[in-house]
Amino acid sequence: MSRSRVGQHLASPWLLLSAASLFWAINMVVGRGLRGDIPPVAMAFWRWTISFVLILPFVTPVLWRERRTIAASWPVLALLGLVGICLFNTMCYIALTMTTATNGALFNSVVPVFIPPMAWLLFRTRTTWRQMAGILISLLGVVVIVAEGRLETLQALAFNRGDLWLLAAMVLWALYTVLLKFRPPTLGMLDFLGVILLFGWPMLAVWYAFELSTGAHVVWSVRSVAALAYFGTVPSILAFVCYSRGVAAVGPTRGGIFVHLVPVFGIALSTLVLGEPPHLHHAFGILFIAAGIVLTTTQRRPRGDHG
Repeated sequence: MSRSRVGQHLASPWLLLSAASLFWAINMVVGRGLRGDIPPVAMAFWRWTISFVLILPFVTPVLWRERRTIAASWPVLALLGLVGICLFNTMCYIALTMTTATNGALFNSVVPVFIPPMAWLLFRTRTTWRQMAGILISLLGVVVIVAEGRLETLQALAFNRGDLWLLAAMVLWALYTVLLKFRPPTLGMLDFLGVILLFGWPMLAVWYAFELSTGAHVVWSVRSVAALAYFGTVPSILAFVCYSRGVAAVGPTRGGIFVHLVPVFGIALSTLVLGEPPHLHHAFGILFIAAGIVLTTTQRRPRGDHG
């Protein structure tokens, strides 16, 4: 296979969206595991600070060149920075101090359900019945996995304040996904990340200062430093670029459904890393998720459904 053909496969929006879900699955697992060592706002602050430091030398020339475009689009870019940098991940980390990873997977998977009505409200973007059916079938697969194939397990799920944080965060991520439509086309994905970091990082820094004033602090160790290094590179930079480019290529409705792969990758990681064997309900859940993704993505895009 030629190098150009390999590059085309690697640039496939479906592969990019799948990779983003994998990176986020690892992020949720690590975030839950380090909740005792790193306070939630500190987790988000150091994550994005590392990302900012890493990309700034590469994006500064472009940001200066595009300063007039950025100035003209500053209200929506500031909103994207507030939602994507300051609020979403911080709220998820706060939630993981109060709720289970199981509930985290369940709420993470309602994002695709919020995207079509939000896109319609903001832009009158139409969603076909086929796409909605695919979203709901895929969501059913997530429910099967979370419930372990038993109705009584689903009935026994307990929800708490952490789940309210998660629900609010997922509504915001759906809004962020839809607002990606306004990304200035002259900005590459990494440049775009640099722009919304310029807007979102100062707001997050204020929140972090408040957390510090409460006495919360990071327990510095090899484990916490390694976790923050991962947060600052893979889920922040790589996943961001993959997700943004994927949504730009296929639209928010079809791109957002790939969030349903997060619990699938979680199962695979549990099997490979923790030695937890998969079960029959995992297979059924994955089949439903795959069927929903195929149903949603194998159709000509409705008018207006673009990034």
